[in-house]
Parts: sequence; structure tokens; C-alpha cells
Amino acid sequence: MFCYQCEQAAKGVACTVQGVCGKNPEVAALQDLLIYTLQGLAQVAVEGRKVGVSDREVNVFTLKAAFSTLTNVDFDPARFVKLINQGVQLREGLKAKVKAAGGPADFPAGPATFQPGATQEALVQQAEAVGLQSYPAADPDILSLKHTLLFGIKGVCAYADHAQILGQEDEKVYAFIHEALAAIAAEGLGLGEMVPLALKCGEINLRAMELLDAGNTGRYGHPVPTKVPLGHKKGKAILVSGHDLLDLEEVLKLSEGKGINVYTHGEMLPTHGYPNLKKYPHFYGHYGTAWQNQTKEFAQFPGAILMTTNCLQRPQEVYADNLFTTGLVGWPGIKHIADRNFQPVIDKALALPGFTDDVNGRSVNSGFARNTVLSVAGTVIEAVKNKNIRHFFLVGGCDGAKPTRNYYTEFVEKVPQDCIVLTLACGKFRFFDKDLGDIGGIPRLLDIGQCNDAYSAVQIAVALANAFNVGVNDLPLSIICSWYEQKAVAILLSLLYLGIKDIRLGPSLPAFITPNVLNVLVQNFDIKPISTPDEDLKAILG
Repeated sequence: MFCYQCEQAAKGVACTVQGVCGKNPEVAALQDLLIYTLQGLAQVAVEGRKVGVSDREVNVFTLKAAFSTLTNVDFDPARFVKLINQGVQLREGLKAKVKAAGGPADFPAGPATFQPGATQEALVQQAEAVGLQSYPAADPDILSLKHTLLFGIKGVCAYADHAQILGQEDEKVYAFIHEALAAIAAEGLGLGEMVPLALKCGEINLRAMELLDAGNTGRYGHPVPTKVPLGHKKGKAILVSGHDLLDLEEVLKLSEGKGINVYTHGEMLPTHGYPNLKKYPHFYGHYGTAWQNQTKEFAQFPGAILMTTNCLQRPQEVYADNLFTTGLVGWPGIKHIADRNFQPVIDKALALPGFTDDVNGRSVNSGFARNTVLSVAGTVIEAVKNKNIRHFFLVGGCDGAKPTRNYYTEFVEKVPQDCIVLTLACGKFRFFDKDLGDIGGIPRLLDIGQCNDAYSAVQIAVALANAFNVGVNDLPLSIICSWYEQKAVAILLSLLYLGIKDIRLGPSLPAFITPNVLNVLVQNFDIKPISTPDEDLKAILG
């Protein structure tokens, strides 16, 4: 086992015995073999496009299969066996289509000719030869860039998969994913090829986030500022965590009129701002945080829980009787719903006691996506010109369990009163309930949304830059980024593709970035690790 795709890699280097996330070596091996299978499928897909062949089934499968290997998504070894065999079947079928269109009939030995073993044990043995450290590379820096590209692709696939579920697709996205997967398996590539590929991954990720934004807003409307209760109501309860708005909608439809209140958890908080979701009267509030107390919160929730994407760490420690997963998410011993028939979730909620009292706790504000922020752009611009607003801080990204992540709480608490904090993704749960007040009626803490709503943040920054007739890097804006998993890698690559500089990244730097690659990032983009809130604020504000 060798895995270092997330921020919590053991000792800051790699998980080699057991994943910090709870992933065991067998699952890690099968995930490596699935990626190898996708590389072979990609090699055939690249040749297919040269002769006009693009297979949608192959395209969508690639998204889902790569997405399944993200941190904390799927720990079920049996499902990886099926995905590996399905990938090989699709590859062979695509070969026939490519040959019929005049493309190559034969492919060199390697992932495009890989034949899977007959048993799970045999597949695990095959995986030993095709893990991360086996990728063709002339030196550690090229290998580092290949790994960075791979992890970025996984993030892109997550967003693109959510988008295609909502009917938003782009052949350009599929083509690049295959191009990049094939490049990772290719011999002889150097810095001249790998650096542009990594930046192109950022470009494609922007497109994937744009597609997802179109899917979400097209179906549910543009988010509006919404006060979200943190307490609870007496009665039956369902908790929905993750990112998938369609799953949440289906739960809301099915539970309507049944005396069940629906709560969000983690990255689902921003869904309260979507008009076509907030219209449900039993869509009540938000329960708990994303990471710090997640296991305890899930164990204590008195209703049914639905996990829609990768938000659960160490699932084996979570009380599983009232927990369900959907879509790609899966762990042995936890009930899985593959077809969006959430009646078992409804039945479980009705069978459980639910909350026995009303708790009118605090509330938080959400729904400050680009339409809302840009609707008051004139007010914001005047406030900046009048020096009522001195600086904007985008403090966003992933959350995690390390104590050093308290940096982000302290940073936001110490941001001066004449500054605005924009936030997105689950990293905001370190400070989302802070009352920072307002500046001339503009809240000082603005929740833009989920991690994919980095697209909204980019649109806000570009619009403000145009209004001030300056570049984005000349705005009074600083990005304080927290990362944990591969979607954050994709977003970081998007920021680099846009040429955004002076990003502060933490709580630690990726283990897969070599010193030489880091030096390139520092020289070209002035990217730097976080230090302390006081030191970073002083460096930014002077």
C-alpha cells in the first residue's frame, strides 16, 4: 500500500500500512488497479477520437470509476472488482469500434492490454505492480507532476459526474480526462509536457464546475440569502450529508407530508439557499459540523442518515444501523441505495424516535453565491472606494481532523473589522457560526456555497476586477486555502491556470509535491504555506 493523495497522509509522507481515513490495503490496491484499468481505457479512447469515435458509455464510466477512488468515497472491495471488469469490457468493445473506424487494431503491452485476474485475491496481487510509484517517469519531479495531474483528474471527475447526473456534459471534458489518464501511463514525458497538462487540468476543472453550476441553478434556481436554523424540531428526522442536490430533492419529495423534518449536514448547508429546495416546508435546518465531531454527531442523530458523497471519515467507527449511502458511496456493512429509491430511508426515519423536543438554537446565513453578491456590486465597489472595506479574504476549502486546522478559526476571528470574509466548502465549519457583523449592511461573513461553488467565487473576483479595471491579482483580495482531498487539488490547479498568485495553502503542503515542483510554484505563482494568523495578516495587510 502506498497512498498520499489526501492531506492527512501518515506522518505527512504516505499511508503504507493502513489509511488514516480507514482504507485498508486491499481496497487501496483495488483502487490502484482500477486507475490502471482506466489508463488503458483512456489509451483506446484517445485513439478513438482521432478517427471520430467517442463512446458516451465509456465517457460516463470513466467519471464514475475515477470518482470512486477519491478519499472517503468507496471502501467496498467487491464493487471495485466489478468496476475493474466493467472497465476492461468497455475497453475491448471500444477497441472494436476504433478498428472499424480505421484506427489501430493492436495496442502495446500495458494498461490497454491488461487482463484482470479471476478472483479478488488475484486482482490485489496484480495491483502490486501498477501502483502510484510504478508510473513511467524520468525523475521524482515528473512523477510528482503525474500524481498531481491524477489527483486533479479525480477532482474533475467528481464535479463532472455530478454535472452529468443533472444533464450537463461537455465532450471537451471527457476528451481531456482520457488524454490526461493516457499521459500518466506514457513513457518519455518531461516538464515541457507535464506542466501544461497540469494547468490544462485546472482549465477543464473550471468547465466542469461551470457545468455543475448550470445543472444546480438550472434545476433549483440561483441561491438567495437564507437564515438556516442550527437547532431542531420535535419529530421524525432525516439527515442528508454530502454534495448531491438531486438525492436531497428526492428525499424531500418522498418525505413530504409524512411528519418528517429534513436536516442537512456538512457541504449540504448551502442547499438551503436554492429556491426550489427551500420551498419544502419540512426542509428545516442544519445539524452538526463537517469533521470535528462527525462520528459523535452521527451516532447521536435520532433519525435516518443518508450519505451522498465523500464526507465520512473512518466509517467503521460510525454507528451504522440508521446510516444509508447512495450513488458511488459505499462501505462494507452499511446499507447502499443504488437507484434513488429512498423509501428505506423514509421507513427507517419513521421507525426511529426522532427529536423529542424543540431546540431553538442559533442560526447561520447561507446563499451568497455570485448572483447575490454581484447584485450589490455597486454598493461593494463604493464601500471599497470610500475605504469602508479595506480587504477581502477568501477563506475556503476542505476541513479535516488535524488540530492545526484551528488556524482557520483564529484567522477569521482576527480579520479586522473593515474586511470581508468570503467562504466556501466544508472548511467554513471551523468558523461558519461566528457573528462578524456587517459593513454598511453587507455581512462580513459571506457563505458562497459548496466547494464546486469556487466557480461562483471566480466569477465574483473577475467581475470586481473588471469593475475596478484591474487584474484579479491587483484586487484587495487574498486567498487562504485549506485542502484535504482531490477536489481541492483540482480547484488549486484552476486557480493556477487563471494565474492567481499569492495563495496561502495549508494546513500542510501536499506530500506528492517535490521540493523542485514546489519551487516552481513559488517562483511562478508565489504560492506559500500558511504560518500563523497574526503573521499572515500582517504580511497581507501591512
